[in-house]
Amino acid sequence: MAYMITDECISCGACEAECPNEAISEGEEHFVIDPDKCTECVGFFETQQCVEVCPVEAPAPDPDHQETQEELLEKFRRLHPGMEPKLF
Repeated sequence: MAYMITDECISCGACEAECPNEAISEGEEHFVIDPDKCTECVGFFETQQCVEVCPVEAPAPDPDHQETQEELLEKFRRLHPGMEPKLF
C-alpha cells in the first residue's frame, strides 16, 4: 500500500530527498505523498526511506491505497521502465 504523511509532519523536508520515486512534495499544510508514485520503496530498498529519515514518524501506511507486493513491483516497473528492481 502506498504511504501517506500524517498531520504529525513538521515540514522539515527530510523525506522528500530520500524518495526514489519523487512521490513526496510540499503540500499546503505539510508534505504529501502521491499514491500513484509511491511503491513503499519496493524495487529500491528493503524499508521505506521516508519512514527511516522522518524525525517524528509522520509517514504511515495509507489505508485508502492498499496494494500487494506484486502490484507495488508492477508500479515500480511502470515508473522506471527498463530498470530491474532489487528484490529482498
